[in-house]
Amino acid sequence: MGAKAWLDAWPVYRQLTGTDPLGRGAAAQSRVSSDTRPRTETADRVVDSVCPYCAVGCAQQVYVKDGRVTQIEGDPRSPISRGRLCPKGSASEQLVNSPTRQTQVLYRRPFATEWEPIDLETATQMVADRMLESRARTWQDRDENGQILRRTLGFAHLGGATLDNEENYLIKKLFTAMGAIQVENQARI
Repeated sequence: MGAKAWLDAWPVYRQLTGTDPLGRGAAAQSRVSSDTRPRTETADRVVDSVCPYCAVGCAQQVYVKDGRVTQIEGDPRSPISRGRLCPKGSASEQLVNSPTRQTQVLYRRPFATEWEPIDLETATQMVADRMLESRARTWQDRDENGQILRRTLGFAHLGGATLDNEENYLIKKLFTAMGAIQVENQARI
């Protein structure tokens, strides 16, 4: 590298000899940072979404390239979050693209030591059958004094913070209609 090339690569020299004497513009930029482009610039499309983690409902812009999520940022048009996301919301791209993300249903048979993949239809039917059996077996219509109970203590529900308000509302309605009285969400625990 010649002396001139070395001087041109030095930010202080560019600042003093160029058009940016305060060092607030191009003089302060390295060649690497000036050649760097935002991940959002190359997206094929932008999809509006809502952060899945809590009940606040922060709006997100999901950047997609070649059918894959490349970046998720806060939506500045949102009156709720005004383009800001908390640390969990900012990292929600990892929820989609994590190499450890489970993409199939796993089932471990009684007394087995290994998990095996099963199809979603089978898993859903197994859960429904077990809930209905437990409800029928543990249903309490009235207490010993004849007071109406119409409940079951045979199952409970613990929701997760990756569900949005609408999903939690529908889950609460379902489990209440099924007679469960222990319906909770992990966000409150």
